[in-house]
Amino acid sequence: MPVSTARAPQFRFNVALITADAAIAQEADTCLSADYGLFLLRDWPELAVLMKKQRLDAVLLDLDTADRSEDSISALQKLRSAAPDLVLIGLTRSTSRKLRLQAVEASLEEYFVAPIRFEEVHFVLGRALEKRSLEIEHRSRRSEPPDQQSFCDLIGASEPMQRVYAAIARVAESSTTVLIRGESGTGKELAARAIVARGPRSQKPFISINCAALPENLIETELFGHEKGAFTDARTARAGHIEQAHTGTLFLDEIATLGLALQSKLLRVLEDRAVTRIGGNLARKIDFRLITATNEDLEDMVHSGRFREDLYYRINVIPVSLPPLRERTADIPLLVNHFLRSYSAANGLAVKQIEPELFEILEDYSWPGNVRELENLVQRLVLMVDGPVIMAKHLPQQILVTSTASQEALLIPEQGVNFDEEMARIETAYLSAALRRSGGSKAGAAHLLQMDKQKMHYLCRKYGIGKD
Repeated sequence: MPVSTARAPQFRFNVALITADAAIAQEADTCLSADYGLFLLRDWPELAVLMKKQRLDAVLLDLDTADRSEDSISALQKLRSAAPDLVLIGLTRSTSRKLRLQAVEASLEEYFVAPIRFEEVHFVLGRALEKRSLEIEHRSRRSEPPDQQSFCDLIGASEPMQRVYAAIARVAESSTTVLIRGESGTGKELAARAIVARGPRSQKPFISINCAALPENLIETELFGHEKGAFTDARTARAGHIEQAHTGTLFLDEIATLGLALQSKLLRVLEDRAVTRIGGNLARKIDFRLITATNEDLEDMVHSGRFREDLYYRINVIPVSLPPLRERTADIPLLVNHFLRSYSAANGLAVKQIEPELFEILEDYSWPGNVRELENLVQRLVLMVDGPVIMAKHLPQQILVTSTASQEALLIPEQGVNFDEEMARIETAYLSAALRRSGGSKAGAAHLLQMDKQKMHYLCRKYGIGKD
């Protein structure tokens, strides 16, 4: 009796039938194998071996013949305990009421008594699997926090980052090509690594190449490799990065920086899934998943002829866009605290406290360098601030001058101000400046300050400024 293993991966649900009766196995194969990944087993030991290497959704057990040396009901109870989400269905020729009660106690979903019609089994099995699938999904959703604060090495709980996490989760399980788009410093490589970490190639090679960082005269040999003697310094043959990514993932960061000639060669690799080393004739078949990233407007580059349109369509299968930090400022406290702990631990320092006003200033800033700029700032503050508290005054000037919050902090210090005194000081400063500009003429000063002459004379007398 053959075990139907080859067909299982293409089906949504996998089902095992344990029976020593060839007739039952044949009828089950006829009625169930078209819609389920069906595994035909003779006894419990075969099931134990199968479950170590294959996910199962349901087990059909012939209670009369599955294992004569062991109580099937007891074995069912152990199976239910070990795999509570399995759909369990019993088959028997016995009309014993005691057996039925024992089967119910063993948490069987259904119980069929001979003569068994597998058309009915097919219907009941499908209904039970759909119900169990919904129960598992509902339980999973209830157990998930409403807002994830991180996803692999990505940090953030904002709505834009929740959308990123959802997109990564959807594409991770496949081998489809992904294009990650985002400004410099948004974490494109972290997103690529998250896709790999959640996918089936997580334990396979991850080859990351920054196309913009490689000199133009080296990038071709770095990508495609070379044979011995291909050029002057090629003393030995060497596999390129594409070849090294075999069975794993190739990540090409800043792919828009590749020249048109290299774009053509990369396109050929993607079409043939094979690479030929420089100086060689042998095309090596390569199995890899491609993830690319760019901060450029590829559509504009295609329109202007700087990027091949056919390559664009090859890499832009599933786009994942990373938001700039200015569009997710709610994540700044999370990111700051994460980097504080990380760099404090790395340098053997106690974790410093953050003055509350500092977060307001950071959220006002536009962050042209995105998360990378914020990380560099926190690292600098951890090392350079002597006291236990990081305050607004420790921030760089370019952040302070662009922040409304920082201007407010400078305008109204922590201890507060005397409003009347501050207004008098400001009025005095304006009056004195206007009088100097007008050569002491109160009429001229009044014109500069856009006030009438009577008010000018009143204020000068009030503050003792100028001559009557």
